[in-house]
Order: sequence, then C-alpha cells, then structure tokens
Amino acid sequence: QVQLVESGGGLVQPGGSLRLSCAASGTISRINSMGWNRQAPGKQRELVATISSNGSTSFADSVKGRFTISRDNAKNTVHLQMNSLKPEDTAVYSCYLDGTDSRKGSSFRAWGQGAQVTVSS
Repeated sequence: QVQLVESGGGLVQPGGSLRLSCAASGTISRINSMGWNRQAPGKQRELVATISSNGSTSFADSVKGRFTISRDNAKNTVHLQMNSLKPEDTAVYSCYLDGTDSRKGSSFRAWGQGAQVTVSS
C-alpha cells in the first residue's frame, strides 16, 4: 500500500508564496514521476507540474515562470514552490505518484489527500 501525505497549503495574499510538499511511503520499488494537479470549484482538474525520474520537469502554461517543482529521491518527496500567486491559483492541490509496487510488480498511480490553497487579500 502506498500513501502520499501533503503539507503546506493555506491562505496567502496575491503576490505571495507557498510551498507544498508531498511525502510518499509504502510498497514502492520505483518512482517514475511525481507531480501536482489542482482543481478549483466549478472547473476541471488541471495538471500543474510534473517531475520525472531523471529530473525533467513540465508545467502548465498558467504557472510557467512562477512555480517550480523539485524532488528529494532519498525521501520520496516532491515539493511545489509557488511564487507570485494569483487569485486564480486558488484550488485544491493534489500530488500524485506514478510508480511500481514492490509486492505486486505492477504499475500504479497514487494520490494525496489534497491541500487547499487560497489566494486572497
């Protein structure tokens, strides 16, 4: 069983910064990629950022230049640094992990519980 635990959400003023973290634990033999999605009320879920096993990253156009994603392989943790936040960044942010289960040898995607990010003055 794999668990993802997120931390770091909250309320921030426009222009401010927040850092989200997501720590993975459980029966993981290999992590292929980790990343973050977000979903605002009444909107579709949006892929925000991903980081692959070789460290390559990708970002939604809406966050390019403002968000960065990093990964600590030793701790199975991924971080999303969000700068210059805007009200339209308000959403529930969920991390995900694509990996291989060490017991079953099968591929899986696991999700975190979600962290609320609110950008408001």
